[in-house]
Amino acid sequence: MKSLVGERRAVAAAVLSFYGFVYLLFSMAMPSEWTTLFWCIAGLYGVAFVGVVAGWFWGRWFAQGLGYWGLVTGVLGVWQMGPEPIIVFLTLSHAVVALFLAGDAMAAGFDGRPEWRARFHLDEGGVDRLGKSVTRASMSLPILLMWALAPTQPSSLFAHGTPAVLVPVALAAAGAWALLRLRTWGLFALAGSAGAVIAVSAATPVAIAAVAALAAALVPFAAPMGRALRA
Repeated sequence: MKSLVGERRAVAAAVLSFYGFVYLLFSMAMPSEWTTLFWCIAGLYGVAFVGVVAGWFWGRWFAQGLGYWGLVTGVLGVWQMGPEPIIVFLTLSHAVVALFLAGDAMAAGFDGRPEWRARFHLDEGGVDRLGKSVTRASMSLPILLMWALAPTQPSSLFAHGTPAVLVPVALAAAGAWALLRLRTWGLFALAGSAGAVIAVSAATPVAIAAVAALAAALVPFAAPMGRALRA
């Protein structure tokens, strides 16, 4: 599929823009307590769309994270409710984003560009670790938003009546931004977000999924940090 790099990129961008638009419509059509959640998720898709179209260094990683989130959500939906057409479409469309942006040929237009690697002083191992961490952090963001803002969640802002549940979201967003800027403190912000989820929430499925995704984002840097501490 190396000869279809441009086409794959266009399809992935189209899917991202479609979901950004859909969530904007949801924010206007659904009851007011859902508005903030759908606005925020639409914003994530908007960032991913711009990142893919503009060819930002981390654009495909961020978009793939959303693709994996939608894929996992869709698979769980099929498992719980059966192969409903909407759920199947959700699953397959997000799988397209994750798969169409994969591969070395696609990476050449993003994280494979030599000027970006020179700017951030990254070798092949550093790019690989950063890519895995950004993808998993991106996957964790919509889960955290659902945990904090969905009225149906017992840990949500609406259920608690307190902004304390927004602390993990703020830490995760700051941590993801710091990773994109190659700041070490971003890893600690992600770890703090996972700890804050555990501190303010019961062991609900959404909370467990959020903590797991945040922990997965830290794994690629665990060994280098361990070596640095031992030294």
